Amino acid sequence: MYPHELSFETEKELNFLKFEIPHLKVPPELDPDFLPPALWHRSYGKLCETNSEARELTLALGRPDGTFFVHRLKVLPDSPVYRELNLRAVEGVLGFLLWQKGGSRVYLAGAPEIGELLKKRYCENGEMTFTWELMSRFFLDSMQVTVCEENELPAGNENALLLGRHMQGCRIGFDLGGSDRKCAAVVDGEVVFSEEIAWDPYFEQDPDYHYAGIVDSLERAAAHLPRVDAIGGSAAGIYVDNEPRVASLFRGVPRELYEERVRPIFKRVSTHWPGVPFVVINDGEVTALAGAMSLNTAPVLGISMGTSQAGGYCNAAGNITCWLNELAFIPIDYRENAPVDEWSGDAGRGVQYFSQQAVARLIPAAGIQMAADTPLPQRLERVQSLMADGDERAAAIYRTIGTYLGYSLAWYAEYYELNQLLLLGRVTSGSGGDLIIDVAKEVLAKEFPHLSAQIEISMPDEKMKRHGQAVAAASLPVARN
Repeated sequence: MYPHELSFETEKELNFLKFEIPHLKVPPELDPDFLPPALWHRSYGKLCETNSEARELTLALGRPDGTFFVHRLKVLPDSPVYRELNLRAVEGVLGFLLWQKGGSRVYLAGAPEIGELLKKRYCENGEMTFTWELMSRFFLDSMQVTVCEENELPAGNENALLLGRHMQGCRIGFDLGGSDRKCAAVVDGEVVFSEEIAWDPYFEQDPDYHYAGIVDSLERAAAHLPRVDAIGGSAAGIYVDNEPRVASLFRGVPRELYEERVRPIFKRVSTHWPGVPFVVINDGEVTALAGAMSLNTAPVLGISMGTSQAGGYCNAAGNITCWLNELAFIPIDYRENAPVDEWSGDAGRGVQYFSQQAVARLIPAAGIQMAADTPLPQRLERVQSLMADGDERAAAIYRTIGTYLGYSLAWYAEYYELNQLLLLGRVTSGSGGDLIIDVAKEVLAKEFPHLSAQIEISMPDEKMKRHGQAVAAASLPVARN
């Protein structure tokens, strides 16, 4: 049971509960049933404010290293009449926090009946097995949910990663993608060499293929430097202590080889440059850092709409956080029968709204005919071509995605300090990207005027597109003396 699947039999019942059913001022043109959490929680919050028996519930997410994130919210009384509303509210918030910040231990105080349900759901054979398994793999610690009293909760303890903005010296920056690996040689912040080399890592079973490719790119960049003072890199996936705990680049490697050969792969690569500081992190974080450096501002949330939805965040101090920022799995649609992500099996998640999958899903609704076996990248290219020709059907797809974005930014803003949004990725290429931004701004102006004045949306300039990621990656480590 997911948050969007918790439903009431009739609208009359919700009216009896005095729950204000959200009505969108800017409904998505091709997807009118979309139900944004920002509006749903606004209605739920109003109901809590008017109920004298509403309670405070506290969620805490913990990691084995002692990091804890604490979040508090109001919930309605423990009564059968409010139970489904409470479940939807807590499940949605927890779903956001787990994929935004991440943790293998969940502590809940203030509503034990909800905590008991979550214990049954977030376990090896529970309904949220995907989340349970990945959080366990991320942190090398079996995920658990604990119901406790408020005074038993661990204190919040979270730190930013003091990475990036180190420009001095001779550095190498690299970015590993699904179709190419990029690498650059950087001297005091200036790119002196850059290169892209095609490769096909996704379904390669031998991790030596990945290892040899990474080393080759680094050695080619090193040949253009008098010495190497630091190496920094980025790639899709979850990286902890330079280890890819879960990463799509290595998804073809058999599980029995993963722990032995993939997890230590970057530590093995670093032995080619003994004593040189070496850091590799999620590519979304480096994108956010690159945006903050290019725009000379912070905080910055980066969203990339490509094969999937990637995200990264720089806080107000300009530092990368230790958060996951896996926006692809964050719930952004609470309706019943929302689109299901084929990997996680969860419905209403960001990947179905902010990626080439979203474009493909909206093509039939737009009335565009396309062969059923057309690969997703080609479907996107076809829509972009139609958009360039002024086709109104293609424009409707981009306007719909822009509506999704506007409402989702209000949801993100509940959990991120959000002043600057950097938008990038193949879906935003061409005039369609401008239309996405225009409609997102329209939603903010009509539904969330306080955020309309606060959030600036931009796309990277040509300099950042060419070299921003490499320079930001190269700047991650503190150089050796």
